[in-house]
Amino acid sequence: MISAKMPIYCATSPVDLRRSFDGLAAAAKETLGKEPQSGALFLFVNKAGNRLKALWWDRTGYCVLYKRLERGVFRFPSAMRAGDTSVAIEAAEFAKILEGLDVPRAASVGVVPRRPAATEEVTAPA
Repeated sequence: MISAKMPIYCATSPVDLRRSFDGLAAAAKETLGKEPQSGALFLFVNKAGNRLKALWWDRTGYCVLYKRLERGVFRFPSAMRAGDTSVAIEAAEFAKILEGLDVPRAASVGVVPRRPAATEEVTAPA
């Protein structure tokens, strides 16, 4: 399972999300420079920004979480230095991203636009 104490790394560049377990593990190792079986959680987003895959190792094998937004895009924090391939975030920020909430932070993390309030009318896409 995902632990609140596990390190979480967001890729700073989009990834082809047709990749599955081994392809994402290779991206974690080759692109992010991290060991995929280290116990960390790795977040990847597609070029359009509306799909996210999370990869982690749980001692017995790889796990993948895949989420598609119906509206809006995932926003990962930008790299602090040019050339950085990943940005670390906290578990609470990851949870808010998955809930579709904006996370107030110097480097903006979250999903845009916000979810409509219960009193607002929601229309189906055309």
